[in-house]
Amino acid sequence: MTTTERTDTPPSWDERTQLSTFLDYARATARAKCEGVSAEDARKAPLPNSPLMTISGLISHLRWVEHWWLDVVFLGGELEGPLAEATDEDPDPEMRTAVDVPLPRLLAEYEEQNARHRRLVAEHDLDTKAKRPIRDGLHVDLRWILLHLIEETSRHNGHLDILRELIDGSTGV
Repeated sequence: MTTTERTDTPPSWDERTQLSTFLDYARATARAKCEGVSAEDARKAPLPNSPLMTISGLISHLRWVEHWWLDVVFLGGELEGPLAEATDEDPDPEMRTAVDVPLPRLLAEYEEQNARHRRLVAEHDLDTKAKRPIRDGLHVDLRWILLHLIEETSRHNGHLDILRELIDGSTGV
């Protein structure tokens, strides 16, 4: 049984509220999937061909993906944290280094960043273009970034489902 509150029903039906509600729902689902996970289990990588696929790694990845899209691409800020260390040989350092960080700290940092990003989304029009282009040279708008984050977070929630079931048999969050 989860204690994380979540809803996919927006309090109003404008586009921003609907997008924000679905992103918050996906974020809350990721947090709910971590409830009751031991420190040891958060670091386990039960998929034999995916040594970085851990619960801690996925939460760290979600946190740093939001940093990339909202702080770096949208606002034009500087890349920080483990993503700044990414190389061709180590493209996902945020997943590798997460096993050294307690899961409660990862979740707290993720939630703190989510709160900051909620304010950022509320302060900008959905049509506002990102300061930096994406890989094909396009400057996407905030709407596209929110849709991408909903997709990315939801996809990784599926990975969290698989990991929980393999690690401790938990299903259905």
